[in-house]
Amino acid sequence: MKIQLPKDSVMLSPQFTYGVATASFQIEGSATNRLPNIWDNFCKKPGAIADQSDGLTACDHVNLWDKDLDLINSLNVDAYRLSISWGRVINQDGSLNSEGVNFYIKLLDKLKQFNIKAFVTLYHWDLPQHIEDNGGWLNRATPYLFSDYADKISQAFGDRVASYATLNEPFCSAYLGYEVGIHAPGISGAKQGRTAAHHLLLAHGLAMKVLQKNSPNSDNGIVLNFTPCYSHSGSADDVAATKHADDYMNQWYIKPIMDGAYPELLKSLPEDVRPDIHDGDLDIISQPIDFLGVNYYTRLIYQANAQTIFEEVANDTALHTDIGWEIYPQGLTELLTSLNALYKLPPIYITENGAAMADKLIDGEVKDFGRVDYYQEHLKAVSFAIEQGVDIRGYFAWSLMDNFEWAEGYLKRFGIVYVDYETQQRTLKTSGMAYKTLISNRK
Repeated sequence: MKIQLPKDSVMLSPQFTYGVATASFQIEGSATNRLPNIWDNFCKKPGAIADQSDGLTACDHVNLWDKDLDLINSLNVDAYRLSISWGRVINQDGSLNSEGVNFYIKLLDKLKQFNIKAFVTLYHWDLPQHIEDNGGWLNRATPYLFSDYADKISQAFGDRVASYATLNEPFCSAYLGYEVGIHAPGISGAKQGRTAAHHLLLAHGLAMKVLQKNSPNSDNGIVLNFTPCYSHSGSADDVAATKHADDYMNQWYIKPIMDGAYPELLKSLPEDVRPDIHDGDLDIISQPIDFLGVNYYTRLIYQANAQTIFEEVANDTALHTDIGWEIYPQGLTELLTSLNALYKLPPIYITENGAAMADKLIDGEVKDFGRVDYYQEHLKAVSFAIEQGVDIRGYFAWSLMDNFEWAEGYLKRFGIVYVDYETQQRTLKTSGMAYKTLISNRK
């Protein structure tokens, strides 16, 4: 089963970047060789993780990295997107941890040998616990600690990195972690969520200054996730509620970066919910970026609610992935074209797109045809957006391998490679074979 694109698609050109993506906490394991982080603590909370698991071993990537990179190379990808574990490379006193730094340098050097571009994310949710103990992203000092970390690690990595992203999905860190409390560190409250979001964006801006100085030859930017908001009906109330949801969930994170301002929604929030914005903060946040990473999985439908302003409406007639997300490929085209109309965008990479499926390993094979269909339709959606003038330079499949799926534990599988967590055996799925064929058969 193949993934096919229109014959004239620029996505079939060698200049278009194809990659796979992972995140440190989700795959690395070897927790004793790094500082504890907020997810280590969150995993200990009763009921926080669906299967009561943790990330102490995960995919044991710290020990199996060499074979994992051979596997990545076998897929013929152009790039590998990975994240750095802050607590693996920076000691509690702020000095570099040479053992952790050397682990990543070995990995980056091998990628270079394979001619695979390294797309490095500096923060994928695993804040060191000692920083959280001092307030975490609610503490204005944390963005400056992050900037110091970005400074030290970008100098240590030298010219090994093709692209740096400061943050992955600040929405998830702020809203899921500090506003509704279903992700680490498990704090809830609207003020906390808005404060964390502002400090994350401030951290991004501060780190961008450092990256452009230390690594001027890499493409430096940020990765934002978007869940497009659709109105349940054409009524004025539902349309207004949906606009409110979009500003709160999506535009809140991109508009300060692109326009140096929060959505007008900010003015309608109660005074005690608004973040504390200092003079000059938005100038820092709106540093020019070389690229925007876009993560897309699904859409959400909203209607008006007198108490909460907006509420989600389930679409029970649609196809859903194993994690319960609606499969809606055209939402990716519509997202990309709408962002392109709203903002003056830099080049875009689709830095995450993929599907959780109920995969079964049978006779040494995982025939995940549903995931192949998912990739087929979403890659076509990217192609349609390019045809409409959106400057998209690459696409990363999420994920390289099954891994620790945050609050779902090990129950949901997103990988194009199947992982047996007992033996750590890796098995390329049908989707992985199809993705490899697409990449290998380009012009």
